This record gives sequence, structure tokens and C-alpha cells, in this order.
Amino acid sequence: MDARTTALPPDNKPVSKFRELLGRRDLVKLSPINQRRWQNFKANRRGYWSFWIFLVLFIVSLFAEFIANDKPLLLKYDGGYYMPVFTSYPETTFGGEFETETDYRDPFVADLIKEKDGWMIWPLIPYSFDTINLDLPVPAPAPPSSENWLGTDDQARDVVARVIYGFRISVLFGLVLTVFSSIIGVCAGAIQGYFGGWTDLIFQRFIEIWTSIPSLYLLIIIASIIEPNFWILLGILLLFSWVSLVGVVRAEFLRGRNYEYIRAARALGLSNFKIMFRHLLPNAMVATLTFMPFILNGSITTLTSLDFLGFGLPPGSPSLGEMLAQGKANLQAPWLGLTAFFVIAIMLSLLIFIGEAVRDALDPRKIFE
Repeated sequence: MDARTTALPPDNKPVSKFRELLGRRDLVKLSPINQRRWQNFKANRRGYWSFWIFLVLFIVSLFAEFIANDKPLLLKYDGGYYMPVFTSYPETTFGGEFETETDYRDPFVADLIKEKDGWMIWPLIPYSFDTINLDLPVPAPAPPSSENWLGTDDQARDVVARVIYGFRISVLFGLVLTVFSSIIGVCAGAIQGYFGGWTDLIFQRFIEIWTSIPSLYLLIIIASIIEPNFWILLGILLLFSWVSLVGVVRAEFLRGRNYEYIRAARALGLSNFKIMFRHLLPNAMVATLTFMPFILNGSITTLTSLDFLGFGLPPGSPSLGEMLAQGKANLQAPWLGLTAFFVIAIMLSLLIFIGEAVRDALDPRKIFE
């Protein structure tokens, strides 16, 4: 059969209807209450601009390998093109003698590439978080210069590169911990508040006992037995951080379970799961979303504190807390402590301002006034 005979005619009704739906702009519009929330969020200028500043900084840090790296972004050698930022190449690829990964900062390797009419395009900052600058004119820690904009630490590593990578890992750690803590906390609070009675009573006694465990001492004990990494720290802190949202969600479910529409849904035979997560959870999420920026703030502060004390990420990891510890140990190099302090202060201040704007956006008194 000819393909032209099977094609839909231009005036085909399903196609016309689909095009009509695509052309309707009201499908992507927010509901009136969400529009009001967004306007309240924008009305808080400090929080609104803090949100965009923090978002830009976070997105930039996600591409840290393209901004600060000791590997070229693009390399030409003997008529071929290579991207070391994505792929590891042995030194023999460029005429060297070793099978190990190429050190592109080595003058010998640079000469080998130039001999074959090659060239390299470097990132803005030609250092990674663990790159040691062997060409410092002064002993490490070196002060800020045109080569190292914020100087180096006591191991001759570039401070700017460590700040970019440290900012990224701190925010990612805080976001992951906040999301998982919120999920567990919301589920626990929902079960307590909806069922009440003995379920609520037993759960409350368990939370009281659980929160009395000193989490910092537990972390110190575990760190003395095994070397903590990103996921081990996340798991340990998750054991205790989920409690922060239980009280708020529990109160919302305790109040909402006696509403008339909830009783009507229960009388109609709707399951407890559907009542909890379809009818009660949206009301509880207002308070949950209000607290989430502050929980994120606390998660980042906890990781920074652990790194400062030496019980956080493994040695050598890009960490703002480890940079604070270096500033404390090297008072003759004030750029270390000041850089870490200002980065942490600005990051946490932006999150606090965002939290205040979210609180104003979800405030029912401002939505329905």
C-alpha cells in the first residue's frame, strides 16, 4: 500500500484537536493559589534574589571539572583530537614512555604534543582540587597571586579549585540528606498522626529514646573503626536527621484526620493509604516545604563541622570544613580561614533568605488575605 494513502489528512479531527491543545497556553498556567504563592515569594526581594544567586552558583559548581581541572578540555596531537576531561589517556598515546595516565602539566608532555603541531585548551583554572602546584616561588601555603587567585593551602593545592569542588559536595550532601530525611520524617509523622492512639504513643516514646543518643559521639566511634566516606556519613546522619520533621507532620495529620471530608472519604470505603497521601499529605507539605531550606542549612553545617573536627570526609577530599581547619592551623596564612569563612557564611545566608521567602510564600495569611 502506498504510504501516502495511509497518511492522515490535514483536517483530521484527532490531529487538529492535538494541535489545539498544544496551542493553549492556559494548560501550563499555575493554579490561582500557586500564582499567589509565587507572587508572595517574589515579593520577598531578598529571598527571591538569593534563590537565583544560589541556583547559579550551584549550577556552576556542577560543571567544576570544566572550570577547574588539571586536564585540558580539548587536545590536538598528530592530527587527532582528544578530550582528556572525559577520557584518561596513557602517556604513550602522546609519545611518552609510561603506561600511566598522562600528566598534562608536565613540561616534557607539553613538548611532546608541540612537536606534533599539537595544542591544548585549558580550563579557566588549570588546577583540580587535589592538584599540587610544584612550581610555587615560596613555600606552601602560598599567598594569592596571578597563578593561584586565592593562594594555596599547606599542601600547595589551589584554594579556588578546592572551594568550587567543596561547595558542590557540601550542597549535594545537604540536598541528598534533606530529601531522604524529609521522606522518612513525613512518612513517620503521617503514620503517627493519622492512626493516633497506641501507635502514636509508642512511636513518641521511641523518638524520645532515639533522639537521646549522642550522634556526634557515635560518629566519632564509627570513624575510629572505619574510614567514613560520603555514603557512610550520609547513612549515619540520616539515622537521626529524619526526626526533625516528624512533629510538624504529625500535628498536621492529627488535626486533619477529623475533618468532615476525611470522615466522608473513610465512610465511602477509601483506603487509609489513599486518604493519607491524597487528601492529608498536601496540607502537611506546606509546613514541610517551609522547613526544608533550614534542614538543608543544618545538613551543610553538620558536614562542615565534622570535616573541621576530622571526622568527616576522607583526607584529601574537597571540604570547606577541612579548609577551616587549615586556616586554624596556619594563622600566618589568613587567606585560608577568611576564604572558607566567607564561602560558608554566604552560602548559609543565601539558604536562610530562601527559607524566609518560602515561609512567606506558603503563609496562609498572605495567600488568602
